[in-house]
Amino acid sequence: MIDIRLVRDDPEAVKAALGRRGVDPAEVDRLVDADRRARQAVGRRDELRAQVKELSRQVGEARRAGDAARADAAAEESRQVGEQERAVAAEAEAAQAEVRDRLLWLPNLPADDAPDGAGEHDNPVVRRWPEKPRSYEPHQRLPHWDVGAALGILDLERGAKLSGSMFPLFRGTGSRLLRALTAFALDRHADAFEEIRPPTLVRTDTMVSTGHLPKFADEGYHLERDDLWAIPTAEVPLTSMYRNEILDEDALPLRMTAATACFRREAGAAGRDTRGLLRVHEFDKVELFAYATADQAPQVHAQMVERVEQLLRQLDLEYRVVDLCTGDLGASSARTFDLEVYAPGCDMWLEVSSVSWFRDYQARRANIRYRPAAGGTPQFTHTLNGSALAWARIWAALVEAGRRPDGSLHLPEVLAPYLGSLEVPAPPS
Repeated sequence: MIDIRLVRDDPEAVKAALGRRGVDPAEVDRLVDADRRARQAVGRRDELRAQVKELSRQVGEARRAGDAARADAAAEESRQVGEQERAVAAEAEAAQAEVRDRLLWLPNLPADDAPDGAGEHDNPVVRRWPEKPRSYEPHQRLPHWDVGAALGILDLERGAKLSGSMFPLFRGTGSRLLRALTAFALDRHADAFEEIRPPTLVRTDTMVSTGHLPKFADEGYHLERDDLWAIPTAEVPLTSMYRNEILDEDALPLRMTAATACFRREAGAAGRDTRGLLRVHEFDKVELFAYATADQAPQVHAQMVERVEQLLRQLDLEYRVVDLCTGDLGASSARTFDLEVYAPGCDMWLEVSSVSWFRDYQARRANIRYRPAAGGTPQFTHTLNGSALAWARIWAALVEAGRRPDGSLHLPEVLAPYLGSLEVPAPPS
């Protein structure tokens, strides 16, 4: 969440920053008013508590002096003031809860160098690989859902039979390809990132820490009986691993990677790019995550983007890097670069990774701090994360780009140690 001190000290600057994201400045005004009421109520509550304490002292003093009348009068006054204190304390608690709720709903302040814009069409492409666009043959222009069905490696009908639409079922080499991609990515990250296998189900507080709750409750899968949520990304449990803890600065940056299934309802996506693997409710993904100081974060962010690019180049997929404008940033992010691969069969650029820097927005929600090496007050960490990579759309692009004229499939050489054979024979004619 945003630092409330920024709102108190310079609400106009906060309005201007959030205005770049399209946030109504009245939202900040309402937060300022709630914070003012909360601080006034807390101040009045503390004054009344001090009065009760002083009156209690007077009661004891009077009774020790044998002055029953004075003791009774002070006790009655203490009772009345105590009732006022309880009422004001309830008012303070309600106002503080309103402040926290308003902070939880407000998005992060965008980075100064994030490009301005209203939505995805305003996102600038900062680079692409290869620099010269590739040309594709007619046999590569068949969408992956048709290629996968013909080769017997993707069975969307049986996936829907088991779980409903947008739950894919992979078979044979299609399934092994997912496993190979996961092992390939984890091995590439092992030099600098500790591998973690977090739980798939997490508590509500864990979802709140990243900003997925309360704003995106409709996007999540909630197990009401146990009040647990299926994770939409490994970012969620990794962010909360050190919730309510203080790290040592010498341990930062602290880097982790995790391979998990991810679950998203994709609410509001009905009828929009829902063919095949373009939008699915369950998918496998390898995540990169880091805790860092404010000074370390820019370099860590750039290194994460470079790692994603290295994977894409090794998989020989045409890609581009997109700088998300303020109108397209995720709610928790201050700066994000999306990486998109070109799928020739769909004739679409598919987002396969978002690499985001959240500043201290998530750490404030999760209360994650570090102890400066030079001493002083613990500071909130910065958090960063990125997909490296999300496999459903990578699978789609590989299957489309790797199709041969006879209908067979050739997969990237870099996967040979994990797959064995890189060939999927053409279907019987």
